[in-house]
Amino acid sequence: MGRLEIKRLPSAVLRKKSRKLEGVGPAEQKLFSDMTVTMREMHGIGLAAPQVGVSKQAILVDTGDGDVLKMVNPVILSKKGHVGLEEGCLSVPGKGVTVKRAEEISVSYLDENDSRRNKTFRGLTARVIQHEVDHLNGKLIIDYLPWYKKIMFRGVRGFS
Repeated sequence: MGRLEIKRLPSAVLRKKSRKLEGVGPAEQKLFSDMTVTMREMHGIGLAAPQVGVSKQAILVDTGDGDVLKMVNPVILSKKGHVGLEEGCLSVPGKGVTVKRAEEISVSYLDENDSRRNKTFRGLTARVIQHEVDHLNGKLIIDYLPWYKKIMFRGVRGFS
């Protein structure tokens, strides 16, 4: 297990739509293991594979509700309620952005054992999953800024 480098804006991998995986095998298990080490060392509560330079649909969530949640090819099936809260991001350090997200989501995904799961999540865990799924689609928290605040990012490559 080893720590991976966190990619930061303007790294191009952060703006690409990640590739779906066929399943979870030894390579994905190693990726999850290394991502867990990285997330914990960086004091994060979520991490997506693109944030460590891997353009694959794999995310981790650790909001203190038990084991680290490992998801491959997550698809949000439904959303309920909305709340705006400030979020941070390991790939955009030092920048907090208020993001309106669903309070409850239902997600379909492959778990770390390559089993299909459909589960409902609420609160912080739902928020972190939505944040990490954004990463899989090339979206960052700064994309939620109002137009007049985006002006300061115009010169940053990778910002749209």
